[in-house]
Amino acid sequence: MNTSVIEPEQRTRRLRLPSFGVQVLIGLVLGVALGLVARSMGADGVDATGEVDPNWLTETLSTIGSTFVTLLRAVVPPLVFLAIVASIANLRDVTGAARLAWKTLAWFAITALIAVSIGIVLGLVLQPGDHTSVTSDAAGAPSSTGSWLDFLTGLVPANVLGLEGSANDDGSVSMSFNVLQLLVVAIATGIAALKVGEAADSFLTFVRSALVVVQKVLWWIILLAPIATVGLLGNAVASYGWDALGSLGTFTAAIYAGLLLVVGVVYPVLLRLNGLSVKQFFSGAWPAISLAFVSRSSVGTMPVTESVTERNLGVPRAYASFAVPLGATTKMDGCASIYPAISAIFVAQFFGLDLSVTDYLLIAFVSVIGSAATAGVTGATVMLTLTLSTLGLPLEGVGLLLAIDPILDMGRTAVNVTGQALVPTIVAKREGILDQAAYDAPRSGTPWREDPAPSESADRDARAAVPEGVPA
Repeated sequence: MNTSVIEPEQRTRRLRLPSFGVQVLIGLVLGVALGLVARSMGADGVDATGEVDPNWLTETLSTIGSTFVTLLRAVVPPLVFLAIVASIANLRDVTGAARLAWKTLAWFAITALIAVSIGIVLGLVLQPGDHTSVTSDAAGAPSSTGSWLDFLTGLVPANVLGLEGSANDDGSVSMSFNVLQLLVVAIATGIAALKVGEAADSFLTFVRSALVVVQKVLWWIILLAPIATVGLLGNAVASYGWDALGSLGTFTAAIYAGLLLVVGVVYPVLLRLNGLSVKQFFSGAWPAISLAFVSRSSVGTMPVTESVTERNLGVPRAYASFAVPLGATTKMDGCASIYPAISAIFVAQFFGLDLSVTDYLLIAFVSVIGSAATAGVTGATVMLTLTLSTLGLPLEGVGLLLAIDPILDMGRTAVNVTGQALVPTIVAKREGILDQAAYDAPRSGTPWREDPAPSESADRDARAAVPEGVPA
């Protein structure tokens, strides 16, 4: 026997890396440790513009984290477009897709209503505005605010790619994309491909093949997540630390208590009521949840959320590729429910203003409906300004909370992404299209299972995504 061949294989087995989940946990620990070290090193000084010049370790952590998020965001536009066009073509019937869409929106509203109710109760019980040492000097209106017209304008694509340009201070132009507009363009293209019939066959074949290629690139990017976790969390600790929490301790505790109640009590109860294992859901969604926590970006995490929802949780691709991008813009239990509810109560208490029952009903209404109104300009601060302006509360109250916003944003985004994976899973289960075997399968230690061949995947998803009784 040739031992020169066997021994390297044995060494490979002995040196096998831990599972992906363990790697991410290690990255979390290293990120906190390196972040504390970087913060203790202090800044290198102040540059010519008066900005603080971070030390080399903070700069390195920031570069690692931001590069990873940039890579993820680069994959979002082609992934959203290709996946939605392919999914609509696979459904073969727009009526079936519309039924799933309405049920998805209904569950978005149900969970948002529960979350905002928890936020209101916590705000009334803990009274964060009456237990704070922050002064009125910190008050200040934000640069961007929410508007009910933003939803309508955000639906209209500026161009076929949903791209938006913004001028920088140095005269350069930065390009970004609007996921909601991409969603509209992709849906229109998918429906058009169905209407033209055989003439679109070659186009749909290209779309399905391109989707597989994009998902393979995404797989390579996700394998870098443990390293990116070190950079993202390390930079957050080094840049923000925990010093600002002292003056807003009760407010911070109220926010995180609400987030924990939603993700640790409400979501598990909903899973159990629908006959789903809580352990399997969280172990399957963990790659997206952990990435959301450290990256603080629902849109940046969206490719991972969609992949774990489909491959780990068993939601058919034809449905997941529509529901998850929609959720990334409109399903925000952390940013649009818990946070604005408690924050609005905080602002009212801080300025000595009394809220009536009608005001609390308005908070609930804005949280359930308003997230769609801010879809074109997502962000918890924008959502908060929409809530405050609807209630007639001073927008200057937003400035009181900005000091600790990055710390709160980690928890908010993790809850947002958890809900974005939860709702499609529950809807798929209730519609009888959930791949229960995939949901209950043991986790292999990788972020998700590998994708089948294009033709096999397309046939499988076309069958699985069409509810019983809907012609394929």
